[in-house]
Amino acid sequence: MGKSTSISLSLLSLSPKRKVKCYNGYFINGYVFHTQEYGNKRKTYNNGVCVKGSTCNEFEVDYYGKLKEVIEL
Repeated sequence: MGKSTSISLSLLSLSPKRKVKCYNGYFINGYVFHTQEYGNKRKTYNNGVCVKGSTCNEFEVDYYGKLKEVIEL
């Protein structure tokens, strides 16, 4: 872990922020994801997500779901 990561984790562990930002979509690595509520009014949209799971043993469980909220902490 780098020094900036350690500092970020230390600050996060002190206490949560009282303010968050909410969005109806997210843009990352050339992909656009919108919340299910936002996309219901459109002809095409992407709200499905997959997160590759990792555990401390040989079993990996992936998560598949729909994007309900985008929250920035």
